[in-house]
Amino acid sequence: MKPDEKRLEELRHERSLVLIKPDAVARHLVGEILQRFERKGLKIAALKLVWPTEKMAGDHYVATEEWLMSSGKRAYDSYVAKGMTPPAEPRDIGLNTRRTLMEGLTAGPVVAMVLEGAHVIEVVRKIRGNTSPLQAEVGTIGFDYSMESYEVSNAGDWAVKNIIHGSDSADNYAREVAIWFKPEEVVNYETVLTEVAYTKKWYPKNK
Repeated sequence: MKPDEKRLEELRHERSLVLIKPDAVARHLVGEILQRFERKGLKIAALKLVWPTEKMAGDHYVATEEWLMSSGKRAYDSYVAKGMTPPAEPRDIGLNTRRTLMEGLTAGPVVAMVLEGAHVIEVVRKIRGNTSPLQAEVGTIGFDYSMESYEVSNAGDWAVKNIIHGSDSADNYAREVAIWFKPEEVVNYETVLTEVAYTKKWYPKNK
């Protein structure tokens, strides 16, 4: 069979917007986190340190009615499941969640980056682990670097400190990257890894 070069190009150029959040930057974890992505084989297509403005945080955590209700309903149901009285109705809980997320994102500098590689969106989220560090799998960034839980964050009135954000879909990547980077800041280039990961040129019979 002939290689599907078009599909291979699409796969290897998939991208994800990743934010190393202020709590991780403050704890000097940037290098360790970057190392995990690079060792996996993901390529850095853009990278910078930025202190987010309220507008950037608001654009990132966009408040659609669907998001407010779904986010608030999850938290509301969690209170009920634990035998606790929810502090507010689902939509109001959603609004409070967005407020704490924005506060957390603007609390200090963020390392914003674009990572590139096959299945990068799925890979980044697996490396990160569950958004609740308490439920994250051992070996993930969330579990290894955070003692946080939603119970702790709710008690303290802050967003759960889960170290990083990663795009959850190609559509959200397209929306998010425009908040954090100008088009010319996202670089197209090749590395020696490209040949090994995405071609057979390095096979002895092909040399």
